Amino acid sequence: MGILFFNIHLYGTSLGGFLAQLYAQHRPRRVRSLILSNSFVETHDFAAAMPWAPMVSWTPSFLLKRYVLTGIRDGPHEPFIADSVDFVVSQVETLSKDDLAARLTLTADVASIGPLLLSDSCITIIDTNDYCAIPQQLKDQLSEKYPGARRAFLKSGGDFPFLSRSDEVNLHLQLHLRRVGVEAKPDLVRGSNSKDGNEGSPSGTNDRREDADHDHPSIGGSDNPTSEDNLPPASDASNAQNSDNQILLAAALSSRQGKHIVAINRYQLIQTLIGIYLLPFYVESIYATSDHCWKFRQFV
Repeated sequence: MGILFFNIHLYGTSLGGFLAQLYAQHRPRRVRSLILSNSFVETHDFAAAMPWAPMVSWTPSFLLKRYVLTGIRDGPHEPFIADSVDFVVSQVETLSKDDLAARLTLTADVASIGPLLLSDSCITIIDTNDYCAIPQQLKDQLSEKYPGARRAFLKSGGDFPFLSRSDEVNLHLQLHLRRVGVEAKPDLVRGSNSKDGNEGSPSGTNDRREDADHDHPSIGGSDNPTSEDNLPPASDASNAQNSDNQILLAAALSSRQGKHIVAINRYQLIQTLIGIYLLPFYVESIYATSDHCWKFRQFV
């Protein structure tokens, strides 16, 4: 009885991106594409910065949490980045000592990424242009290792762009999956308003394509797709480009609308605080006015 292997698409940030590369190196037939964000290809610098790594399992939990949190920049952030930092800090507080020690051990263990059988055209690198805990030198090493990878830059996002800039990251994920031949299946999404089954949906074509891939394995025992297989047909290139432009425009509009909504909410919050602050003076003035009116009536 044969074993069925599924080709997967891995997305990883920082240490997650490093582990995704390791998995693709040791299990090349199971990984179809990679999306790496603020990641690196070797851990020598982290190991040199943690000479006490062999004693991490005996270190108290509060010291491990303090060490992890020192890597997060403390200072003024954009609202979206501040929310992502607060969320990550709250999650770190819930981690046990074993979880913290395991993560630090993975980071400080000396290792590097070897050659991958995966084509560079199946790799997308997403980086942020603002502050990040990963040194720029390590980011440059990642770019040099995969010169043919698609590059995507976010204006800001901090250490956790998948939280602070989730809309933009999702956009780049969709573009990446489209480049490697994965089509959307809206009929599989709960609450989708498809009128007639597979009508107007590429799911039927995609299902037949996946069945053909499983029925006809590639020659030589390798399931890695080539760059030519990942590119769309030449006749559909203009349509794909127009569709990508529409997605980018929609993302830009949604980002502007989100900023406008945040500004409105802040304005309403300021109005509410001012109203609460002036409420006692307003009540006092009403009381004083009524008291004077009553005394004036008695005098008359």
